Amino acid sequence: MANLASVLKAEIARLARKETKAQLDPLRKANVGYRRDIAALKREVAQLSRQLKSASKPARKSQAEPEDGRKLRFQAKGLKSHREKLGLSAAEYGALAGVSAQSIYNWEAGKSTPRQAQVAALAELRGMGKREAAKRLEGAAAE
Repeated sequence: MANLASVLKAEIARLARKETKAQLDPLRKANVGYRRDIAALKREVAQLSRQLKSASKPARKSQAEPEDGRKLRFQAKGLKSHREKLGLSAAEYGALAGVSAQSIYNWEAGKSTPRQAQVAALAELRGMGKREAAKRLEGAAAE
């Protein structure tokens, strides 16, 4: 009888596993689908929050451009040659441009580049001669 009992017990266990598997397979497939949907929703939320963050930032100031519509560009070599042509030190040239002497040195060395507003100020200085530069420096020193 022990043999019949063990065979019956094994058969019941096999049928139970088979029935359990039949019930769990659709649940597993649904779970995979739900996880995929959740991941897609998380990506969408992250993208929308990035868009909201960028939209809520104040609009960037328009880049300084001359009246004729040309875009200003900066060249370190040109800055250095103009400063030397005027016979000014970096500190004096910086005072004219409204920046520090260290900024002038860094721009000339190519270690950094000026912001667009500073490029516009430098462009105004490009048309200046030695006499006008000396007058502006004297005026700034007097104030």
